[in-house]
Amino acid sequence: MVAISLQIEGQMGLTWPRWKRLVAEVEALGFAGLYRSDHFTHPSPPDKDSLELIVSLTYLAEHTQRVHFGSLVAPLSFRHPALLVRQAAALDDLSGGRMILGVGTGWEEREHHLFGYDLGDVPTRLARLEEGLEVITRLLQSDEPVTYEGRFYQLRGATLLPRPQRCGGPPILIGGNGLHRTLPLVARYADIWNAQLLNPEEFQERSSYLDVLLSEAGRPLQSVRRTLYCWLYFGRTMEELDQILNWRHESAELAHQPLDEVIQVLRTKEWLNRLVGTPEMVVEQIHAYANAGVEELILTWFDMDNMEALRGFAESILPCV
Repeated sequence: MVAISLQIEGQMGLTWPRWKRLVAEVEALGFAGLYRSDHFTHPSPPDKDSLELIVSLTYLAEHTQRVHFGSLVAPLSFRHPALLVRQAAALDDLSGGRMILGVGTGWEEREHHLFGYDLGDVPTRLARLEEGLEVITRLLQSDEPVTYEGRFYQLRGATLLPRPQRCGGPPILIGGNGLHRTLPLVARYADIWNAQLLNPEEFQERSSYLDVLLSEAGRPLQSVRRTLYCWLYFGRTMEELDQILNWRHESAELAHQPLDEVIQVLRTKEWLNRLVGTPEMVVEQIHAYANAGVEELILTWFDMDNMEALRGFAESILPCV
């Protein structure tokens, strides 16, 4: 069995009416969770509406009873870890223990430039992430005042109050596939590893390497839940799928290929694997991920207005996995 959750790219036009409708449908249809990206805007124009992450998750926490939820992921390039962890702990308490705190480096240069944040180069981002994870875990785990002197963050006798109702607070999620920096940070700090756009064989290979790192860190292998983020293109029929993939005609690589060949390319292209097809195709792909050790698939749902298609996906896929 593999849990199926959805992820929404909030910067692609997420408004309150859309978010409220999505929250209600995801809760009612039986999905395991609902995640949000955390961006001000797109890497390139045009800019669209984008609800603020924490405010939107507060609405979700209050208007659902079952689904887990969280950030996928909150960049520490524009979210201070001390404030972020305070917000996450409060959301976890408000929801009865359903918040997941996904954190990352930040990567989108344009939004940082537009809103006045310093993104920094890749080594700077990774160093800042490591310090931020140290701040977050210390504040969550320590009942005593925390002091920390780092390059980016400083604490001087700080205590997170009220203390989280859940032991250890909300679980920490780290996303990425990197062997040299990301997976070592997962082994040290994370409760959840979220792999990015890997096929089942690639996922299994990196999951095995994470097992090695966890053993070296003295942590049980089962202490880190294994999840995978993937784009989804779903049609109840080939005709419907053909319409959903209509954007391919603007792609130099895909424009002149038959639909079945386009599906194959999208399913197998190295490092950009998508979940794509009709119900039978998608179920087959999900089973392959489950056999590779994926415990939860987090699927990006692009069409925020197409609730009929969302219901069709839930009704045809969820009972089979």
